[in-house]
Amino acid sequence: MKADKRDARMREIEAVAYELIAQNGLEGTSMLAVAKAAKASNETLYRWYGDKKGLFLSMVRANTVEVRARLEAALKMADDPMAGLRQVAPVLLEMLLGDRAIALNRAAASDPSGQLGQALATGGREEVFPLLQQLLSAAIRQGALHQPRVGEIGTLFMHLLVGDLQVRRVIGTLPAPSAETVARQATCAMDQLEMLCAP
Repeated sequence: MKADKRDARMREIEAVAYELIAQNGLEGTSMLAVAKAAKASNETLYRWYGDKKGLFLSMVRANTVEVRARLEAALKMADDPMAGLRQVAPVLLEMLLGDRAIALNRAAASDPSGQLGQALATGGREEVFPLLQQLLSAAIRQGALHQPRVGEIGTLFMHLLVGDLQVRRVIGTLPAPSAETVARQATCAMDQLEMLCAP
């Protein structure tokens, strides 16, 4: 199978996996159940993903594709990293508060082994955060921002952008935000960052 067809098929399988996880939780979702629902062979799933943790990791990585692409594009805007950051912020927040990220976080939170949490960190934060940090560092080098007196600027920005919103989504006390709410929160986070790290 050609790579592009395989990637498309993997996304279809993972979409089915999200539905099953939402219905049954990760513990109640077997590789065989995903294979049957996706009309794929169990052997194919094990060949492509290795095991359920591998499927989960692939789902995490696929969920961050757009954000990573936007960050990489923003890094090429060498003349105005702050403009790039303003474009990326709502996309990043929308991904973090979206149904797929929430399903992945709920699954990881319910895993007593911590393996899914590690997969979530590996395929998500560890791939996205360094790119965000590079973009913020470019803004510091250009004099648009100053490093905060305490802590790391990337961590500060994430606190301003997300706060407790993702946790509230995971525990079911906050509904999925509208596009307008996401845009407003992203703008507020950017404004606060510029105020706190003003040159």
